[in-house]
Amino acid sequence: MADHELAVTGGPGPIEDYALLSDLRTAALVSKTGSVDWLCLPRFDSPSCFARLLGDEQSGHWQISPTGPVEHVHRQYRDTSLVLETEFHTADGVVRLVDSMPPHEKNMEDEPALVRVLEGVSGEVEVRLRWVIRFAYGDSVPWVRRTEAHGAECIIAVAGPHTVVLRGDRLPYRVAGERAHEAVFTIAAGQRLAWIMQWSASYEAVAEPLDPVQETQDSEDFWRDWAANIRYDGPHAEAVRRSLATLKALTFAPTGGMVAAPTTSLPETLGGERNWDYRYCWLRDATFTLLALDNFGCSGEAVAWRNWLLRAVAGDPADVQIMYGIDGERHLIEWEADWLPGYQGAKPVRIGNAAFRQLQLDVYGEVMDALHLSRERGLGESAESWALQRGMMRHLETLWQQPDSGLWEVRGPDRHFTHSRVMVWVAFDRAVRAVEQHDLPGPVARWRELRDQVHAEVLDKGWNAELNSFTQFYGGTELDAATLLIPAVGFLPGDDERVRGTVRAIERELKNGDLVDRYSTDAGKSDVDGLHGREGSFLACSFWLVDALALSGRRNEAASMFDRLVALTNDVGLLAEEYDAAHGRFTGNFPQAFSHLALVNSAAVLYGGRTREARDRTDGCEGGRG
Repeated sequence: MADHELAVTGGPGPIEDYALLSDLRTAALVSKTGSVDWLCLPRFDSPSCFARLLGDEQSGHWQISPTGPVEHVHRQYRDTSLVLETEFHTADGVVRLVDSMPPHEKNMEDEPALVRVLEGVSGEVEVRLRWVIRFAYGDSVPWVRRTEAHGAECIIAVAGPHTVVLRGDRLPYRVAGERAHEAVFTIAAGQRLAWIMQWSASYEAVAEPLDPVQETQDSEDFWRDWAANIRYDGPHAEAVRRSLATLKALTFAPTGGMVAAPTTSLPETLGGERNWDYRYCWLRDATFTLLALDNFGCSGEAVAWRNWLLRAVAGDPADVQIMYGIDGERHLIEWEADWLPGYQGAKPVRIGNAAFRQLQLDVYGEVMDALHLSRERGLGESAESWALQRGMMRHLETLWQQPDSGLWEVRGPDRHFTHSRVMVWVAFDRAVRAVEQHDLPGPVARWRELRDQVHAEVLDKGWNAELNSFTQFYGGTELDAATLLIPAVGFLPGDDERVRGTVRAIERELKNGDLVDRYSTDAGKSDVDGLHGREGSFLACSFWLVDALALSGRRNEAASMFDRLVALTNDVGLLAEEYDAAHGRFTGNFPQAFSHLALVNSAAVLYGGRTREARDRTDGCEGGRG
């Protein structure tokens, strides 16, 4: 969209036009128009108070922008922080909007706040502030009153369990005939106006005032101090640092869990039904997360994630789920907010995620791999955590031969997915290594036998000699980008001809330019996921191809492809889940942890870092390369 078209409309703009704010408990998305179109309070998984992203302006938003035409918009984060600067250039002058959310890593009792500071840069510019507050995903209009609290004028909005208070230098007034508040004013060069919106439980006292300018500075200092620990000076250092900061921003500080994305129901297919709630923690992200964080100096976050992982999977091994809530909650019941029209008309809007009940055998491999990685990185192993892992292995022995829903959480029939079987091998392999390399007790002979049995089965049933490639599921002829992970997990070395054949087949069938589809979703070619519509290319898979190219000896091609993929980040360095090449747009939830994890791990593969493949796997691979 051209900058001169950036005007207030009834619905959201392109996904790539958004930037992320986070206080390490929840997150907001701010558009190029200066509109906060998504915010859930007080947590990532709470109901929203701004939901214009999935509806229209009456679904809730907070916009601060010039009233007249905008000729140009320039955005950037301040240095390595999550303090966002948006400059609006108009014929009358330039104004700068500075947005932030004070991080809550140490003082968990502080309530969430959104800080907005407007600065006059040049000339005199007329600006409109429009504030529409809606709770319960746009379904609840609060009781809003202008009053005084703690000695200052403010606006308080209350609905059910939620209260927000808005304070600032120019408080908006109720618009006649509308359930909205608005203020129009002029700001000149050198002037500064500030607002802060704070949340509190409705049964508690209204939050005490904070200094918006000081909170902005404190936020900048926090993120700069945090980023100083990042150890990376290779190519695309800015993109790697921004990706790591994004991963940190998606971390729920009280527990250490990381949400897959801060949004729900941004469509994988524009206008389609592939709309999912990603505000939860997936076990499959475990190893990628530990590698991404620990490789580059974020060891505190790696330890917190490992500890979250152990708490989440604690209990009866038969009850292990693929995903949990940010506190480790088990029940993520899926329902539809049918009053919301969806992002640019993409329905349904789903809250919760029914995939939590699916059987996905790959998660056993991911958990065992992550905890093995933790031991290798010196994070320690307790008797309790090893007992938990032994229990998981006992359970896996009873069900590893079952079909499952696979890595992609398909809603079609269960199958014997090749990637799931590879990750079953990983689980038994890491259990064997725990005994052989770390002197932990366990039935190593049985695990070794099962490891080799699974390895032989994958080579027999997951390989298609006519295609010269591993296939998506046993006996099938369709391809799956997840098989690109075979060398990364150590199942086969990168220079094995079967790996190279699979890479070539995926380049031929699933690659579109530099983008890689997860699998074919073309009508008539696949019924694997039980859904309609062709989705965009999966950005994580595109980075997996980079890794596979590098590991198979095609490093120069991998480095060039990595350069081009990094260039797909938006103007502030963020990535969505997918990219729709036909329309040149992001699709899927945003920003997506999996995409940023993949970017960071590709940087490690290409330019240094302790990757999964780089670990010594001689004993584990030797027993069954076939």
